[in-house]
Amino acid sequence: MDLDAVRTFVAAADAGQFQEAAAELAVTQQAVSKRIAALERSLGVRLFTRTPRGAVLTIDGQAFLPHARELLRVADRAAASVHTGRRPLRVDIIASRGAASGLMRGFHQARPEIELDVVMLFDIETAVAAIRSGVIDASFRAVGVPGRPLPEDIESVRVLDEPLELLTGPAHALAGARSVSVAQLAGHRIWMPGIVPGTEWAAYYDDLVAEFGLTIEATGPNFGSDVLLDTVADTPALATFMGVHARLVWPAGHGLRRIPVTDPTPVYPHSLLWHRDNPHPALATLRAHLAATAAGHGAAGTWVPDWVPPH
Repeated sequence: MDLDAVRTFVAAADAGQFQEAAAELAVTQQAVSKRIAALERSLGVRLFTRTPRGAVLTIDGQAFLPHARELLRVADRAAASVHTGRRPLRVDIIASRGAASGLMRGFHQARPEIELDVVMLFDIETAVAAIRSGVIDASFRAVGVPGRPLPEDIESVRVLDEPLELLTGPAHALAGARSVSVAQLAGHRIWMPGIVPGTEWAAYYDDLVAEFGLTIEATGPNFGSDVLLDTVADTPALATFMGVHARLVWPAGHGLRRIPVTDPTPVYPHSLLWHRDNPHPALATLRAHLAATAAGHGAAGTWVPDWVPPH
């Protein structure tokens, strides 16, 4: 149904004259007549009776009028839902318990008046496609995979380097250490079943293994963080990596240890990605907030793969 014709019908019904409706809509009276006639043909009924005093609604016109008004209200709401500045800012945070989630919680606390939609997509290619199509406005990612640069229309800024910690059970050989160097980890089994080949985090850990001669195992199904914590707590030979900002909770009886890794400290680089032509005003506000509050990156004594952009 032609919404312009419906809008013209409502204007004519309210004005009672085609001429006044034409003036209100800034069109000619002939255009009003054509639109009304086309609407009547599509509905198969007469909507108006022309009289010397103007246009009077027929019984069918009276029945159609409230529905016509509702059609226009629905159309206006639909347009407003996708109008930048009126719809929520949509941001991908990868995981609900990670550093990106903490960054977005901080933004929400600082700017509670800005509506947010938080989503969790899988890998960087999925996120980039969603940014380019307008499904989301931004995504937190470790930017890129070797040999797969970002498209030219996607911009990024590195906002946070998250140090890795070693997570062990109470019986692990390193459980009593106040910190461990990367060299000390050689020969220990680090279990990370969530690593998926082809993802940006797989590329990160592949480089970490190659650089320092570590042993990272991604075998077995990934049943989530709770099962991972249970297994590490009960298996003295296993440890895992986790970021310092990861918000994981485990039973007190697990006796798990979070041990800083040093010399150098591997850091997971979080960047914000967005489309260079995205006009959402809250996107600029988010970027300014991150620039002012995030802990930054590139500190001395830290390590990231060579393919991670410096800025």
